[in-house]
Amino acid sequence: MTVLLWILAALALPFVLFAAWMAKVFLKEFFSGNAEAALEAEEAAATAAGKAAASAALGLLPAERQNTDSAGPLTPETTAALTAVRGGDWRPAAGLMAAVGRDWERRSLLTYRLADRAADDDTWLLAWEAERPEDPDAAVVRARSAVILAWRVRGGQRGQYTTREQFEGFRRTLLEAREEVARAAALNPDGPTPYVAEIWLALGLGYPNARMDDLWTEVMARAPHHYEAHFSALQYWCAKWRGSERLATEFAERAAAGAPAGSLLTALPLIAHFEHDDSDDTTADNTPEMVARVEAALKDAAAADPAHPRLPELRHLLAYYLHLQGRNEAAVEHFRLVDGHVDALPWRYRNDKAEYFCQVRDTAVLEAGAAARAGMSGAAASLQ
Repeated sequence: MTVLLWILAALALPFVLFAAWMAKVFLKEFFSGNAEAALEAEEAAATAAGKAAASAALGLLPAERQNTDSAGPLTPETTAALTAVRGGDWRPAAGLMAAVGRDWERRSLLTYRLADRAADDDTWLLAWEAERPEDPDAAVVRARSAVILAWRVRGGQRGQYTTREQFEGFRRTLLEAREEVARAAALNPDGPTPYVAEIWLALGLGYPNARMDDLWTEVMARAPHHYEAHFSALQYWCAKWRGSERLATEFAERAAAGAPAGSLLTALPLIAHFEHDDSDDTTADNTPEMVARVEAALKDAAAADPAHPRLPELRHLLAYYLHLQGRNEAAVEHFRLVDGHVDALPWRYRNDKAEYFCQVRDTAVLEAGAAARAGMSGAAASLQ
């Protein structure tokens, strides 16, 4: 028996030695891999810290201090009205709506802001409607609020991640909202804002293209260069909704070509590109066509009223695409102008939009600084 055990042990020895060698190799690779991963993580953290420090030196804000609810600062009057409705007082909002009057860009944005609050709690709006039942301003806020509420029922996920119950509730709420939109349009016969709200009904209810064309005729008759209306209609024509990349691009290019300087509609071709660009590199962002689009948008921004309520949205796009085109010094200038507010494309579709904004911004700042240092070194060398 002892001899048999010795024979078995001798036969097993090579396998034991092989297993020990394999264990040694595995442990070496494991700890080596962990060390490399730790080193890479340490280097990435150091790089991120360097980028953040460069941005902080310019007075730019960290992610936790970015406002994620707007693309740019609100006017003091708007802030006061929103604060008042939060406390149940509708009169400052009603007064501001009346003061804005036929300034359709400001009116539509203010309406959206108030409607968004009403979708959370409409106690103040009910009080407004009770005291002034036929007030067109209250009606248009109600209409937009009803549409916003419908989209909240749907949720922000793509169709494959949206439940049947969400879709059913979405459609039911949209159909109810359609009545409010029609009432607002009847009480606001000259204004485009109810029709802007209806564009979002068109997306959700699936208006056929011909019906969307009819709706667009109503918008154009009232405000032919209305930024929010064009942005909303472009979403309809995108491939993810009721159109295609070709239809969206044609709509965007046509609108931009026919718009006066300062209208900001040069943003539309950039948005159409962004909505359909699934590439993993910047090749598509650096074509002569895209460079020309960015140049046109730069001129448009320069010609715009500095108080245009949608100007920050164009600046966010410019900062992004200037960076992707390697024009980081110009990108940083636009980042500085919008810093502190990040609810705009291209950041808006990210769950961590403030983090993403700061990531791209900080990279642009670092690369702009490196380019400036290289230029100075080259200039010094040429003097020698």
